[in-house]
Amino acid sequence: MGGDQDGVAHVPAHRHRRARRVEHEPGAITCRAVEGAEVRADPRRRLRGQDGRDLLSWSGEPGRSGRGLLELVGEAHRPQNRGLVSGRAHQAKALFAPIGPTYDRVGSVLSLGQDPRWRRFLVSRIPADGGHVLDVATGTGLVARELLRRGFTVTGLDQSPQMLEQARGRFGGRVELVEGSAEALPFPDGSFDHLTFTYLLRYVDDPAAALHELTRVVRPRGTLAMLEFAVPSGGWRPLWELYVRVGLPTACRLISPGWHEVGRFLGPSIRGFYELYPLQQMLELWREAGIADVRARRLSLGGGVVVWGRRARGGRT
Repeated sequence: MGGDQDGVAHVPAHRHRRARRVEHEPGAITCRAVEGAEVRADPRRRLRGQDGRDLLSWSGEPGRSGRGLLELVGEAHRPQNRGLVSGRAHQAKALFAPIGPTYDRVGSVLSLGQDPRWRRFLVSRIPADGGHVLDVATGTGLVARELLRRGFTVTGLDQSPQMLEQARGRFGGRVELVEGSAEALPFPDGSFDHLTFTYLLRYVDDPAAALHELTRVVRPRGTLAMLEFAVPSGGWRPLWELYVRVGLPTACRLISPGWHEVGRFLGPSIRGFYELYPLQQMLELWREAGIADVRARRLSLGGGVVVWGRRARGGRT
């Protein structure tokens, strides 16, 4: 799949070191790609800002009294001042705090083994130039681990101290880990050669603004790549609905109360986000953020999607 990376400059890393918790020692490995259909960005009408309604009534059981976590996550979009954690990000932080120690193992099982494959494909979209990569929403460091294996210097950022604690134990000082918000990154413009992010945009109030912020910290012609859940089409859609409505919540309830909340949340959040931002509209958001040569590939019958592109020279940030 080397052709997917044509036109991406291989430039030595440009480093601005700020420090929180530092350390890096990469190894090297070649990542396996996953087959799928590829699409290029097709210019569409310009978006008119973030949709002001909820990403959905993001779940919750009918008739429940009070306002549980899922109801709070489903609140309407609210303008946020830069530097503050958004309402949706705040609730995501609460949602994932209890599951850090079991996240890797359980996440792989609940995705039917697909999540590790998707992460490897995501990393394969980054040019193998040994540059410095910022991994946003790094969580327990699964993508950062793959980046290290391919010889990159890695900085991981996440808003969850519980997730970062798991990552810290994994890397033993080989990766710089920073606690912070993807909506207000604590780095200067153009600090990194490339950037990856995973399952992020469903957890911010304004995906367009978040993409601008992510693009800001990447050097011109550096690559940005995203992994996100998607909704299958055609005959696979009913099976996907059955799994996220019944199978996933049931399995999560058997694991722990924390995972039960995640299981109830995921299906509605994925569905609602995809209704607001179908793939072509998401690609347009990328283009408007100053990212060129945007491409996407659906994985595992459409259950996941990887999007990648290059920061344009002089792109808007």
